[in-house]
Amino acid sequence: MPLLVVGINHKTAPIAVRERVMFTPDRLPHALSEFRRVEGVNEALILSTCNRTEIYCHQAHADTHSPLAWLTGYQGLDAAEIKRYLFSLPQEDAVRHLLRVACGLESMVLGEPQILGQIKNAYRAARRYQTLGKLLNRLFQHAFSVAKKVRTDTAIGSSPVSVAFAAVRLAQQIFGDFGARTALLIGAGDTIELTAQHLHDRGIRHMLIANRSLTRAQALAGRFGAYPVSLANLRHYLKDADIVLSATASAQPIVTKALVEEALQSRKHRLMFLADLAVPRDIEPEVATLPDAYLYTVDDLEVVIQDNLRLRQTAAAQADEIIATQVNRYLDWVQSLDAVASVRALRGKAETVREQVVQLARQRLESGADATAVIESLAHQLTNKLIHIPSVRMREASAAGRLEVLRAAQEIFDIGPPDESV
Repeated sequence: MPLLVVGINHKTAPIAVRERVMFTPDRLPHALSEFRRVEGVNEALILSTCNRTEIYCHQAHADTHSPLAWLTGYQGLDAAEIKRYLFSLPQEDAVRHLLRVACGLESMVLGEPQILGQIKNAYRAARRYQTLGKLLNRLFQHAFSVAKKVRTDTAIGSSPVSVAFAAVRLAQQIFGDFGARTALLIGAGDTIELTAQHLHDRGIRHMLIANRSLTRAQALAGRFGAYPVSLANLRHYLKDADIVLSATASAQPIVTKALVEEALQSRKHRLMFLADLAVPRDIEPEVATLPDAYLYTVDDLEVVIQDNLRLRQTAAAQADEIIATQVNRYLDWVQSLDAVASVRALRGKAETVREQVVQLARQRLESGADATAVIESLAHQLTNKLIHIPSVRMREASAAGRLEVLRAAQEIFDIGPPDESV
């Protein structure tokens, strides 16, 4: 089973290198087709994300050079320059690597679930463009099953390890169901985008995105079915917000104690959750003194994140134990394919011998030979033809002192120690 993965990821290369190796979705069909044409490549799949580009292949013969050469050539890269960033993993290491990637153990954020969806997309693409065969198809199906098991049997994904996720999780602990809640997000950068994604994934129906640039607010709001508003109108919308999350680059606080106090009075002192994800802070720390306001800062969330990261690391160790077993399970299946082919060949050879002997028996019966004599002759010939070659090979093994062959014969044919007179 010459299985190989070659690639590059956030551990081996900086983003300036990774982006040069990455395959965009529109180029993937052609790339898959071209790589599948490389001599010796029987099956192929390409996984390409912002953090990793990995090529999985099953080859006729173990060969690291051809996939590496194809990757650098196809992407127009200097092989000597890029080689130090690339890795290659054969056989068992390749299987283990894929299972770890699928479970989020190789991700920049330990245990993040998004990578599994990206692997499934890569798998669907390879199936669509018919570059998968029996081995890779089974391998990736196995990876999906193992990832589900790890998610179910460990706490690898249960604890937030980003400030955005931690803030949303805390808000959910306070409010429970987000269905009837309104969230106000202040800013339009990466942190707010990630926060919006988490809120959207958890079913929030009403979400406002406030930014100084209304155009940027509109662009982000459009992705999540949110309502864009101008930061200049913050006072007007703050009173409607059950959840306020802010992450801007402002040098001065945007949400003051006076603004929140006014909003709480309009809300008849209904609870308000606020998370300040910015440094310097966007929300005046005095807001925490208001009786109906729950304010969390980056430092507060960092404590949660560190505790959760330790939980994930413990879960990762448990996941590795599961993966070790599942790597062997896949490899056992692959090895069983060799047995299937051998058994099929043995049966085919036995059928050929049977047909030859039966044909001779029929001819003798048609010539008027005694039926009992024909049956006995058929059985004798069939026995001799079936055991002739194994008997010869056992004698040769004995003469050469190859005791392991004799022991294998004893096990296969379910016989005792070979008789020296045979």
